[in-house]
Amino acid sequence: MVGVEVANDVLRAIDGLGKIDSLVIDLRGNTGGGIGALRVMSLLTPGRIPVGFALDRRRATSNLDSEKQQFRRFNAIPASKKALWPLALKFAPAILAKTPIVLETEGLGRREFQGNVILLVDRHTASAAEMIVAFARENKLARIVGEKTAGRLLSATSVKVGHGFRLALPTGEYYTWAGSIFEGTPIEPDDLIEFDWRATRTNGDRQLECAIESVGDRNQQRAS
Repeated sequence: MVGVEVANDVLRAIDGLGKIDSLVIDLRGNTGGGIGALRVMSLLTPGRIPVGFALDRRRATSNLDSEKQQFRRFNAIPASKKALWPLALKFAPAILAKTPIVLETEGLGRREFQGNVILLVDRHTASAAEMIVAFARENKLARIVGEKTAGRLLSATSVKVGHGFRLALPTGEYYTWAGSIFEGTPIEPDDLIEFDWRATRTNGDRQLECAIESVGDRNQQRAS
């Protein structure tokens, strides 16, 4: 759930690209996952920015804007699973009290590609992947290209039910830091490019082509 391996893999993949001045992140077909998505959001900005939190809508009050400032913040995915027990102890009081925990970016520092990032999305981009899109949109950290997202963004827990299957149960509404709720409300892209199944027969990908054109245009603007 904390996504230690996912976070480490994401960081290794980015570092493996070397010194790059632009980045396209393909979230098409990504139906979500766990907190490991925080690592992607953290790579979009050098500092620490609140992302959002999950809350039972019935517990939301008119003072939520001031109350959220007091919520405990999770802003560092450990590099090793050995650190999970101390992490559990740190957040145990909030978990037991069912107090929301705010996700906050990790403050990983400046990257050359920040400010020139494209997120590729489609109708299957959901859950934690939509959290990335919502965060980027809210903080103007990336341009969104493709189709509308799925609009399936609830906090959930899951249990094993046998034969390799799990039953996922919603446990709360996800709120962005600005207070937006995207469950049932797909996120609109900045550049709407419909999926063309015919083009895929000849290995064409207009959505990706548009994303590459967009980062190229931004690089030219930077240079000028």
